Amino acid sequence: MEKCTMFLKQMSQFILDEIPQAKYSSLFNDFVESEFFLVDGDSLLITYICEQSLKQGQELHFIFLVELYLVDLISKGGQFAIVFFKDAEYAYFNFPDLLTLRTALILHLQHNTTIDVRTDFSGCLSQQWKNFLEESSPYFIIVTDEGLDHLQTHFFNFLILHSLEMKVNVVLSLGQESDMLRLYAYMMPCNQRNQKFFMKNKNKIKDVYKTLIRQLENHSVSALTELFGNLGWENMMDEAYGTMSLLKQLWPEGSDIRRVLCVTTCSWSLKMYNCFLENRKGNTNSKQMENNYATLQEMEDFCKMYCLSVVLLLHLPLSQRACTRVITSQWNKNIQTFLNMKNWCDHFILDNINKFNIWNLNLAHLSDLSDDLLLKNIAFYYETENVQGLHLNLGHAITEDYEYLWNTVAKLVQLDRLKFDVGMPFPLRKTKLQFLRKIPSPIKDSSKVKINNLGFIPMTSKVIGMFVGDILKEFPFLKSDDPTVKSLVKQKEFDELVHWHSHRPLSDDYDRTKSNFEDRYKDSKSFKSYQQFLTYQRFYGNSLESVPSKLIITQDGKTKKNLSESKSKKTHATKAEMIARENKKRLLAKEKQKEDQKWSVMSHSIEKQMKENLISGIKSLEDFMKSCKSNSLKLNVEMVGLTACLKAWKEDRQDEDKTTKDFNIAIQMMRRIHSLMERYPELLQESDRHLIAKCLTYLGFDELACSLYPTKVERDNLKEKGKNKYSVGIGPARFQLQYMGHYLFRDERTDQDPRVPDFIPDTWQRELLDVVDNNESAVIVAPTSSGKTFASYYCMEKVLKESDDGVVVYVAPTKALVNQVSATVHHRFTKNLPSGITVCGVFTRDYRTDALNCQVLVTVPACLEILLLAPHRQAWTKRIRYVIFDEVHCLGGEIGAEVWEHILVMIRCPFLALSATISNPQHLTEWLQSVKWYWKEIDSKLGKNNPKKKPGSHGSSHKDYSQIKQSYKVRLVLYGERYNDLEKHICSIRGDDVCFDHFHPCAALTTDYIKRYGFPSDLALSPGETIQLYDTMFQSWKSWPRAQELSPENFIHLKNKIVIKKLDVREYENSLKKEFENWIKNDNVMQAKMVLTKLKPPLVASSRNMMDMFPLLVEKLRHMEKLPALVFIFNLGDVEQSATDMSDYLEKKQERQRSHTADKEAHAMANKLRKVKKSLEKQKALEKGQKKSRKNEQSLILEAEHEDLRKFLDKNLEIPQDCTYADPKVMDIESLQMVFSRLKFSRRGEELKALARRGIGYHHRVLNQKEKQFVEVLFRKGFIKVVTATGTLALGVNMPCRSVVFAQNSIYLDALNYRQMSGRAGRRGQDLTGDVFFFDIPLPKVEKLIKSKVPKLRGQFPLSVSLVLRLMLLTSKGDDPEDAEAKVLSVLKHSLMSFKQPRAQDMLKLYFLFTLQLLVKEGYLDQEGNPTGFAGLVSHLHYHEPSNLVFVSFLVKGLFHDLCQPTRKGSKSFSQDVMEKLMLVLAHLFGRRYLPARLQDTKPKFYQSKVFLEDLPENFNAALKEHNKNIKKDFSFFLQIVSRLADMKKEYQLPLSKIDFTGKESDKSQFVSHLMNCKEGKVAISPFACLSGNFDDDLLKFQNPSCVVLHTVSIHHYQAPILNSQKFDNQGRRMPLNAYALDFYKHGSLTGLSQDNRMNKGEAYELLKDFALTLKSISVSLRELCENEDDNVVLAFEQLSKTFMDKFNVI
Repeated sequence: MEKCTMFLKQMSQFILDEIPQAKYSSLFNDFVESEFFLVDGDSLLITYICEQSLKQGQELHFIFLVELYLVDLISKGGQFAIVFFKDAEYAYFNFPDLLTLRTALILHLQHNTTIDVRTDFSGCLSQQWKNFLEESSPYFIIVTDEGLDHLQTHFFNFLILHSLEMKVNVVLSLGQESDMLRLYAYMMPCNQRNQKFFMKNKNKIKDVYKTLIRQLENHSVSALTELFGNLGWENMMDEAYGTMSLLKQLWPEGSDIRRVLCVTTCSWSLKMYNCFLENRKGNTNSKQMENNYATLQEMEDFCKMYCLSVVLLLHLPLSQRACTRVITSQWNKNIQTFLNMKNWCDHFILDNINKFNIWNLNLAHLSDLSDDLLLKNIAFYYETENVQGLHLNLGHAITEDYEYLWNTVAKLVQLDRLKFDVGMPFPLRKTKLQFLRKIPSPIKDSSKVKINNLGFIPMTSKVIGMFVGDILKEFPFLKSDDPTVKSLVKQKEFDELVHWHSHRPLSDDYDRTKSNFEDRYKDSKSFKSYQQFLTYQRFYGNSLESVPSKLIITQDGKTKKNLSESKSKKTHATKAEMIARENKKRLLAKEKQKEDQKWSVMSHSIEKQMKENLISGIKSLEDFMKSCKSNSLKLNVEMVGLTACLKAWKEDRQDEDKTTKDFNIAIQMMRRIHSLMERYPELLQESDRHLIAKCLTYLGFDELACSLYPTKVERDNLKEKGKNKYSVGIGPARFQLQYMGHYLFRDERTDQDPRVPDFIPDTWQRELLDVVDNNESAVIVAPTSSGKTFASYYCMEKVLKESDDGVVVYVAPTKALVNQVSATVHHRFTKNLPSGITVCGVFTRDYRTDALNCQVLVTVPACLEILLLAPHRQAWTKRIRYVIFDEVHCLGGEIGAEVWEHILVMIRCPFLALSATISNPQHLTEWLQSVKWYWKEIDSKLGKNNPKKKPGSHGSSHKDYSQIKQSYKVRLVLYGERYNDLEKHICSIRGDDVCFDHFHPCAALTTDYIKRYGFPSDLALSPGETIQLYDTMFQSWKSWPRAQELSPENFIHLKNKIVIKKLDVREYENSLKKEFENWIKNDNVMQAKMVLTKLKPPLVASSRNMMDMFPLLVEKLRHMEKLPALVFIFNLGDVEQSATDMSDYLEKKQERQRSHTADKEAHAMANKLRKVKKSLEKQKALEKGQKKSRKNEQSLILEAEHEDLRKFLDKNLEIPQDCTYADPKVMDIESLQMVFSRLKFSRRGEELKALARRGIGYHHRVLNQKEKQFVEVLFRKGFIKVVTATGTLALGVNMPCRSVVFAQNSIYLDALNYRQMSGRAGRRGQDLTGDVFFFDIPLPKVEKLIKSKVPKLRGQFPLSVSLVLRLMLLTSKGDDPEDAEAKVLSVLKHSLMSFKQPRAQDMLKLYFLFTLQLLVKEGYLDQEGNPTGFAGLVSHLHYHEPSNLVFVSFLVKGLFHDLCQPTRKGSKSFSQDVMEKLMLVLAHLFGRRYLPARLQDTKPKFYQSKVFLEDLPENFNAALKEHNKNIKKDFSFFLQIVSRLADMKKEYQLPLSKIDFTGKESDKSQFVSHLMNCKEGKVAISPFACLSGNFDDDLLKFQNPSCVVLHTVSIHHYQAPILNSQKFDNQGRRMPLNAYALDFYKHGSLTGLSQDNRMNKGEAYELLKDFALTLKSISVSLRELCENEDDNVVLAFEQLSKTFMDKFNVI
């Protein structure tokens, strides 16, 4: 046992050491779709019994909390199962009341919900559990890290350890937080370390687990023996079954579970208690018995009260029970034994429920079996109030039901072999024992509950009236003499603030963003730097696309013609036009003559090449045709190729030694035939058709040959023994599908569109051009790389041509995409513009370049929002002609989604919204159309009058483009076809090799799935996969009636077609899918299942860590010619590590190949080279002094020797071609040096350059602009062949590749990101297919990705306190009041969340009022809605709400002035102690990162950092508490007002099971009226939460009030701007803040943060960068607000900001 205990401690310590690795993140990805995951049922139970608002014994409230949590998971897209292990029961034997609750919870979830509840696993180490994990592959399991006692904690530790070993991540249940779309928690990732620990101690773990279970079993035996004597577990189960059987005899018709449990438990527990007392009599004296244990008669009285409480549960609706008085007394000790006994009996009875399936038991109210507070009320009445003379009638119905129950109890006792009399139902109390402990105030006095004065502070503002005027009349308003209104009188600012001008307008985010090249014309050096920047941008843009650069000339509006009109008008050609036409003809003829000459020169060599190697020769032939323009020449060249193919096919088939057919020649022959028939049908001569027919005949396609050339084709000994010896042996349709699928022609238009001369657009692309030409808006949904972005550049070109001051804004979600688009614009367009205006500008949070003096602004959403909300930028916003939103599905993202909403509704011009992945584009389009109708109405009201401007406003000579005629129509343009097919492959480890199995998309489906949903709309098959589906269907059902009809040779769209197109195959695919669905509908499910089973790849399990084999995977891709490849890995650290592992693998490979003497030779050569160099330098110095300038002989010899040595050394150190993936041939040395030189001073420069030399790169959000561009350019050029990357690369970054590899499972690998990422595979015009490889991704996950639909976009909560303040600032300070007002109202009225949801709109209106009231009370707005006080500073720090509000409150209260005292009077510097205290305060406000609570138990050793952030200084902490208290009061007031929006019908239903607790209130019972008289102070509280005695004023106490408020109003606690100084998890343990910012300020080490603070270096770098920018922003703001240059606070912040930035810049 001692060894067992030691190992348990070792295991606990190991898990404690792993907890710091837990990352706090969203359990669901941005776009509302989840992995399949598991919830440990016991962890769920423990999490919610510890809920702060729950009182012990309130079972219905507990079930409500659990259901509320589960509904939250489901509403966020959660797909999960709940698991209760049988062994876990043993942990509750010291807590029998919880054991009963556990059993009731399991039964309730099983019988009353659709949740998958698993109770069939004995323990977490059982084989059955292991099999389940392997089959279902859950991504994570939610487990608590601490149980009710140390034994249960050990049980959870086993579960955690085993889950990690099974590659199931562990999410800690305690410390979870939820918002509207996501659930956040700490996730412990599975890794090699914990897998090795488990494997190393595998046997020991099993032995210790068995020992632990035995120990728990022994505890259970002792617990039962103490109460029930020699009755063991099985005996108790038999006794419970016997009692239930007796009741079934009495109530054969069945009954409600509450009645059943009540009478069986009362009768059985009384019987067992009687036995217990009898047994104790012999062992204990009577006095001791009397003191320690209640008598049987006293417990009979208790059971009577319990029966009455159950009757009240049956009769009273929840609305009445919610008003129950709150009894604060606890049960007396001397009845505790009976209570434990009763709880055990409850458990055993419930455990037998499932054995009585045939009995008519109503199990709907398993959630409401008892109510402890109600029972205490009954006990208090009978032992206190009734004794004091209060006699109340129960009411007839209650009395009757109570008597029925108690009489049944009496009968059950009489039927038992141990008969005894329990007495009559009345009187209800015969004994005088006090069941409740005596305390001074046993009842919570509801009269003391403070009721807020529910009234609004009156406000007058046009915007307020227009948005919420319709509901204001429904609410009371405070009078001017109300204390709340009087307190709004401006308080006198303390002395130190007399020099502060809080009303002074601050420079905005635009002004403060670093400006690149602002002073480029200042001197030649600056201008040269700017020129170099432009040169590189164009080079970078050129690497992204091969479109030539275009000079844009502004067109005069009078000369512009509508293209569609010009096309329709037919006019006679002028003489000039005729001459031009003739010249064009001559030029074409001359060009054709050149091409003919070129072909005559090259034809011989190409024909010779085809004869030697047909495939290589055909490639040369195709390359030549790409450079040709003459169709007649192309036809001739194709015929030469076809002739060569026929000759090669004949020779190949005549080779007697060949046992297999080389179909490559046949494929090339058919490709030539396809090209001739499809591209040049009108040019084909009879001889050409004859040759084509001859080729078809040789392939065995006689029917096709006859259809083309009916005359009999000569055979040339074609047949041998009756068979065509040249035939491919299969039909033409099958041949084309099976072997030529990737070469089949798409249905493309051949007519040129003059608007885009560079290529021929498809029909849907022409619709986009029409949209732009008509000044319309559009939502465009098309696959990645389908060609939707070209419309953006057409739009830019249109605006550039129109004028010199119109602006197009391109909104990209990431800085990487901003960089690419801006480079593309620089490359595509040049224009001669007036001085000071440029074509392209950029604005991000990091930097800006020509942002407001350009015609194409490329920016991120947050920065465009800054410009649109800036009061003095309205003149610029009116110049905007078009806005292009790329990756608009980010509207549903985790960070910044509401910003996308704001800018979409604020822009007045047309827009293009692009995405590859939106599942509800119709809904999005409808919403955006409603916004456009709003702007149409606004524009019609404003008319063409010049907007009113305030005096002194920033004028502009620019044209107001808001007045230009535009269409308000929003089109939806959908396109679903990829340019090339995607092939999916499953990677597995077999021995020491990486193997690939093709994954057929249909293998992801099940018959049940197809029956319910059909085939997913975007589940497309390649032609080869389509024929594979047919063959498998044919094999699986031999008597399939439609087998011949649907065979490829007979299918109507394929039969007798020489050229089968992709569209024909799609028709065939759809017919097969429809037929397969009919199989399932018509009960041929077995055959259908067989098809899907045969299509599945073989399962190969390997115990090896697959990431160890990752470099070998890449090597195999190289040999298979599947590079370049993008490898998606979602952990930032693993992205870098995987790239390093590849490089190390190649280096070791090179070392193995390198000779033993090579290093010595290189060393010797390097020494010799240095000596020669020195000699050369000396010789040159001597020659300088000589008069003759001609080099002497010695210099020439030395230079020659130096060059020879250098070349030899370079060759010695050169990386062999098979030891690098880099292709140096694709770039000239000058370009390569230019790209490499940009990383000269980069933090990761040397590492990235070293990797690049091996053809490897990595890409993630932490890289700076130059580092990202370095990888992107080299990958696009083909120099780098493998890039590891996080999901940020999926967001529009132009990096197409041959293959995509998914090498790490993650919540971020969901249906949406899978489509975004896999869409990169297959370069248009270069690759016939794209390949997707799943490496170390569980097969169930792969299946889920392929069949899952892209989730629907849902709106975020759109408002915040800071946003409302910014909106009010815009309305009051805007240069154009009407425009500002219209924008503000558009934001307020048009949230996606409230679209078509009037209740949500009403709730937003009330939240808007709440924020206004708060801002008025805090002194940031006056009663007219004008900004006051430090409103500017609060709004400037809007990124950091609620910290911005707290920071300003600290400033106003003078706390910073008290703290920031200089080292001596008159000094402008501050001590280190002051700086560290200031840093401590700011670290509590900004960049907060919490650590798991249990981490404090680890007592880890830290080397540089303190890790746990100390508490705020006392005065700051007190001020924060006061601030939070005021906010909570206001929020509580708001919740009480918003409660009017609650759906009270739903409020009385359990949220998941929908069990209804409404009903008619009992008004005929004085007793009930007396007990349920607590009706005040529960306006905003859920009736379920009221059962635990919660009142409105309790809202201020809870860290998470969302659990107690009315849940149908959809208000969450995070919407209150509260900043808690301390955070606690569900068990009340404090969660410490990470002190990373303060630690870094002290030691300046990024390594220290990685080592001690458990932070990834890249993530830490980003956080520190944000913190440094925040410090700088505050410092600049304070300096602008204060005119006193020597103000201590300003100086202190400037010193702190400079010191922190200096330290940051060093890393």
